[in-house]
Amino acid sequence: SGVTQDQHTSPEKFYIEACDDGADAVLAIDRVSNEMTLTGKKDVPPSANTRPICGIMGTVRLVAGMYLIVITKKRNVGSLLGHAVWKAVDFDVISYKKTVLHLTEDQTQDNKTFLSMINNVLTTDGFYFCTDYDLTHTLQRLADVSHDFQEMSLLERADQRFVWNGSLLREFLAQPELHKFAIPVVHGFIVMKPCRINGKIFEWILISRRSCFRAGVRYYVRGIDSEGHAANFVETEQIVLYNGGRASFVQTRGSMPFFWSQRPNLKYKPKPLISKNTNHMDGIQRHFDSQVLIYGKQTILNLVNQKGSEKPLEQAFAKMVSGMENGMIKYVAFDFHKECSRMRWDRLNILVDNVAETQDEYSYFMVDTEGKVLSQQKGTFRSNCMDCLDRTNVIQSMLARRSIQSQLQRMGVLHVAQRIEEQADFEKIYKNAWADNANACAKQYAGTGALKTDFTRTGKRTQMGLVMDGVNSAIRYYKNNFSDGFRQDSIDLFLGNYAVYETDVSPLSIFVSLIFTLAYVLFWGTAAAVTAAVIVFNGRDFVDAPKLVQKEKMD
Repeated sequence: SGVTQDQHTSPEKFYIEACDDGADAVLAIDRVSNEMTLTGKKDVPPSANTRPICGIMGTVRLVAGMYLIVITKKRNVGSLLGHAVWKAVDFDVISYKKTVLHLTEDQTQDNKTFLSMINNVLTTDGFYFCTDYDLTHTLQRLADVSHDFQEMSLLERADQRFVWNGSLLREFLAQPELHKFAIPVVHGFIVMKPCRINGKIFEWILISRRSCFRAGVRYYVRGIDSEGHAANFVETEQIVLYNGGRASFVQTRGSMPFFWSQRPNLKYKPKPLISKNTNHMDGIQRHFDSQVLIYGKQTILNLVNQKGSEKPLEQAFAKMVSGMENGMIKYVAFDFHKECSRMRWDRLNILVDNVAETQDEYSYFMVDTEGKVLSQQKGTFRSNCMDCLDRTNVIQSMLARRSIQSQLQRMGVLHVAQRIEEQADFEKIYKNAWADNANACAKQYAGTGALKTDFTRTGKRTQMGLVMDGVNSAIRYYKNNFSDGFRQDSIDLFLGNYAVYETDVSPLSIFVSLIFTLAYVLFWGTAAAVTAAVIVFNGRDFVDAPKLVQKEKMD
């Protein structure tokens, strides 16, 4: 439903109406005790200030106390199987406390910083929600669920990997009667386009779901954590809906799943380091055990360079997969840059042809107009490069094209002899959407648009594309070294990896004293070191290392 909710604010309480038409239920949040209860519309005081909102994102504790985060603006993205899908485009963070007079000057400053961190995440484009459909699961998973699962609230049944406001909704989760007010919000990219081929109209949908486990920014978050969660893990599902039938093809991307790091150090490309004192096999085993459980067979497409600083990573990954001796997992290495050097991007078809048989074996999920399951997807391609952004997206778009070719033929949209590449109108929509997907994922992880999107959009590598890649690379360099520490801290605070307690000595003030100590030491060092220190420590927002102490260290 596209119904907005009313939020009423009185000095004592927030009141939020349910978004169902005609529902009398009202959520009351006590601004002093923080208690949440269910009440009726008659209990809302007439003097309360009223405004429309689009949903509740959740609550968070900062230095000043609790805050309520609400979605204030949304944009319709399209309809998925009759359910409206929305993009959250504006938010409000409202304090339970009416003033901050109870705080010291330092606490007030820290509270402002924490608020700016929350807003930093909220203003990162790519939050989506649906009030009456589960956006966190693929079509195949939703087609094979029990009656009990279907009876659960969206919050209970959601795939926790993709609920970005999971930590913000903790208070709601504990009270089942409040679940109707809690909307799981995914982060990533969604596009829905009506398309026409041979006069037949079908819906083409692309959904990328970013995992909130081991989430963060480029360089700060690489490899895996102790639970086997990979950095920058994204599940991308391509859906086709035609004449009551539906088809879906799922791929994943994620950092190489062992313990390695690549910390910023003012160099253009910091050297990646493989951890020497951790049990890599235990971590990679955990990662792939969960992948096989969720997706079935796995084909790893490793697109990193097989020379230079990336070479040891490729060798380590290959050795570990071989050491697992798991028949469900296949490893394919393809040196993307070497194979496609001198603009020979047509050579990507070598890889696509190489895995064609495996792709046919994995198949895709398909249901006919009567709801009968015609095929299931039995495995996924897990692609990676260094960042799992640029090279990865190019390959994923090519495999997805091969899948949709088969789906549209089976659905009767394409004639047997027709090629999808020859359908000019659809190709334009398809290429632009995959390039937009690359840009969205890249902005969320690396802070800039993706590289190599000229190829995704046009099928050709261009000189202008190379220039734009150079510009984006320069911006990435700046952000990675001078502002990504703040972005990393913001994500950790938002996702609940770091919790704020009112009585704590703030890590922010500890960090400021460390800056002065370090600056003093550097003063006796070289001029270059002093210059670097001035650049790196030039204000709180431009610090190259995350400063929040997480509840649980990931590295």
